[in-house]
Amino acid sequence: MASGGGIYRNGTHRNSLKGTTTTSTASTDRPFSLNSDPSKPAVKIKSSSLVGSSSGSRKSSPGSLGGGAAKDDAGVPGRVRVAVRLRPRNAEESVADADFADCVELQQELKRLKLRKNNWDTDTYEFDEVLTEFASQKRVYEVVAKPVVEGVLNGYNGTIMAYGQTGTGKTYTLGRLGEEDTANRGIMVRAMEDILAEVSPERDTVSVSYLQLYMESLQDLLDPTKDNISIIEDHKSGDVSLPGATVVEIRDQQSFLELLRLGEAHRHAANTKLNTESSRSHALLMVHVKRSVKGRESAHSSENSNNTSMSKSLRPPLVRKGKLVVVDLAGSERIDKSGIEGHTREEAKSINLSLSALGKCINALAENSAHVPVRDSKLTRLLRDSFGGTARTSLVITIGPSPRHRGETASTIMFGQRAMKVENMLKLKEEFDYKSLARRLDIQLDNLIMEHERKEKEFEAEIGRITTDVQNRISEAERNYADAMEKERLKYQKDYMESIKKLEEKWMMNQQNQGSERQEQMVHTAEEVAELNKLLSKETSLRKAAEDEVNNLKSQLAQLKMSEASGNSEILKLRKMLEGEVSQKKKLEGEISILQSQLLHLSFESDKTRRRLDRGGAGNDTGGLDSLFSQVRPQLKDSGNGEKASVARLFEQVGLQKILSLLEAEDADVRIHAVKVVANLAAEETNQEKIVEAGGLKTLLTLLGSSEDETIRRVAAGALANLAMNETNQELIMSQGGISLLSMTATNAKDPQTLRMVAGALANLCGNDKLQTKLSGEGGLKALLGIVKCGHPDVLAQVARGIANFAKCESRASTQGNKSGRSLLIEDRALPWIVQHSNSDASPIRRHVELALCHLAQHEVNAKDMINEGALWELIRISQDCPREDIRTLAHRSLTSSPTFIAEMRQLQIDY
Repeated sequence: MASGGGIYRNGTHRNSLKGTTTTSTASTDRPFSLNSDPSKPAVKIKSSSLVGSSSGSRKSSPGSLGGGAAKDDAGVPGRVRVAVRLRPRNAEESVADADFADCVELQQELKRLKLRKNNWDTDTYEFDEVLTEFASQKRVYEVVAKPVVEGVLNGYNGTIMAYGQTGTGKTYTLGRLGEEDTANRGIMVRAMEDILAEVSPERDTVSVSYLQLYMESLQDLLDPTKDNISIIEDHKSGDVSLPGATVVEIRDQQSFLELLRLGEAHRHAANTKLNTESSRSHALLMVHVKRSVKGRESAHSSENSNNTSMSKSLRPPLVRKGKLVVVDLAGSERIDKSGIEGHTREEAKSINLSLSALGKCINALAENSAHVPVRDSKLTRLLRDSFGGTARTSLVITIGPSPRHRGETASTIMFGQRAMKVENMLKLKEEFDYKSLARRLDIQLDNLIMEHERKEKEFEAEIGRITTDVQNRISEAERNYADAMEKERLKYQKDYMESIKKLEEKWMMNQQNQGSERQEQMVHTAEEVAELNKLLSKETSLRKAAEDEVNNLKSQLAQLKMSEASGNSEILKLRKMLEGEVSQKKKLEGEISILQSQLLHLSFESDKTRRRLDRGGAGNDTGGLDSLFSQVRPQLKDSGNGEKASVARLFEQVGLQKILSLLEAEDADVRIHAVKVVANLAAEETNQEKIVEAGGLKTLLTLLGSSEDETIRRVAAGALANLAMNETNQELIMSQGGISLLSMTATNAKDPQTLRMVAGALANLCGNDKLQTKLSGEGGLKALLGIVKCGHPDVLAQVARGIANFAKCESRASTQGNKSGRSLLIEDRALPWIVQHSNSDASPIRRHVELALCHLAQHEVNAKDMINEGALWELIRISQDCPREDIRTLAHRSLTSSPTFIAEMRQLQIDY
């Protein structure tokens, strides 16, 4: 809120914010600590006398804004803490009220505020903290917000809210970014600094949602397309959840500042007499903190040191969840003072109605009424846990010094006084982190499987080596034996043949010399006989030696056969060992199944324990945990097959490079699964840059152009659509020929889902201002319009979205002077299709087409073509019958600002 010459308005420049953290102290007399006396009454003194002061401790309220938590829930009482902050006079008040004294006087030491009724009479009020106009932003944070932030870090819900008249500094107190001067940082930035300084990036998580309540419609400031988010209430626990809101995980302070800038850019604001930039909606920043509790697991394991190692591995870690809600309420204002009219008047009425409903609920809780009208407004439904619930709540009311606004200042003070009478029952939120336990069991299971496979491979390799060695030794022995036998046979055969030959020669000689030499022959015969006897004896000895050699070789052969038998017995032994390993493998698989069954049983027991904790309170935590562990035993009969690893765990374990390499695998099924995994990863913004850097974009484009499988083309187009949500990736897709590949896919595809993915990618590219001309020149628009032949509603919705994005970018470029001439959509003959589907029965198609017509009509150069195609009648219908007010307003402005449209309506005698 602007005041004091612009002192209280949030800056817009992007300067880096240093992560300074204020050290908290455990002081028991902190103004907003839980140990403060809840029975301290709100005091109002009139004319220095005590009037109508209440005494005694206030009992717990019968219910919160949403009915409250159950009375039997364990909790700690804690009153709503209220601080008042006075802003300095602004330039206008310094001139207009120069002759008048301030209507309020602060007594900071006594924590009192005096409200001047006239020159003689004042009313005095007491608050938990009184902050003068000189109080620094750091001082405001320490007394108002720091105790609540510490409670959130310890597992409690907390609420910080600013209430006051328009222009008194609510947004300055809560949402100031402090980009020019870090000392001006508001509560939101300082609270996130303290949270990020305390949490551990490895074990803890911090996530943020940023929303606004505008005209009783809950809208997402981080994603403006989500304009009607539903509120889900858990009547058992009293929690309020917003399942449709965008949730962003925060890792550092810079990313949080970027989110705040994005949210502030989308928040509704208007210029009034009270404030040049008045917030027209209630802003809600929701911070969810999840922290692991240290020390609980080690303490429990020391008490149960005799438990088995399996039960220790099944012990889930304990986590605490806290939710911080920072509420920047829109300022209450009187219409006659703010000077607003038209749509801004309707906004003010809606703001005042929601603030009135909140005041009624505070009154009912302060008076201990049996009925709290929480259903009167979405604001009170969202704050059901902040007043009378289980959250620790700090309220800062902001006021101005001007006597002209004394009535609004008195109303703000009375709202704070009533809020001080409301008590909450603070409840610690603890639960077991079974997801972490499941991940640990999955890792243990994978390690067991890998170790078993490794031992099995080593065993098979050893058996193969032994078998090969035995076979080689047998073959070598057989070859040596056969060679020796053959050599001996040839040797004896040769000696025998030579002896026979000699005998025959001698006999022939004896026959020839028989006559004359008979006597001599007989002598020689005797000598020959003797020699033959010698030879015969020699031959006999040689034969005996040969027989001995043969017997020796036979004994060697027998030994070799015995060695072979021994080798066979060793092989049998190894086979038995293999069978033992197989049985061990089956046993391990059985143990794995038991672990999986125990995990399912543990999840069931955790639900029972959580329900018992909800009924019995935090005091039964230790007993419930012991009971849960005592019931986990490996005695389950049935075993499941387990769940497949999620894509996130696959990404962490396998690695992006390995997944991308599978896109080029020869097996079609492998490629299909790999491209699905890449598409799922590309849906997360944090993975897109990694995929592009690893060459995933180029591989996806190659698959889109070369694959003949319809499934691969469909999923690859979906992955490209996800990547095309990033502006940098859009330019890379264009530079690498992505438009031609998408156009070719659109021409060849017959499956509506494939066409929907291609249309989605082209629609995302149409939203880039820098690619307009190139997109039309390379045939992207014609390809998008060609897809409409499919006729499927989902495909047509994507085509309509792309046309709307293209028309919006063209409109922006023309307004900035970067483009002239007719629209490229009109030149590519898209206008007839737009007019034809401007009144489609399908809401998504109609909404985008109506936006496209309105953007085309904003430029006079397109007016004649639109009249010729019948778009004028559709614009008139949209300005009168469109259910969305912003589109109606845009159509009306386009009609009334175009001279060509005005002249045509006069000629047609249309009274508009």
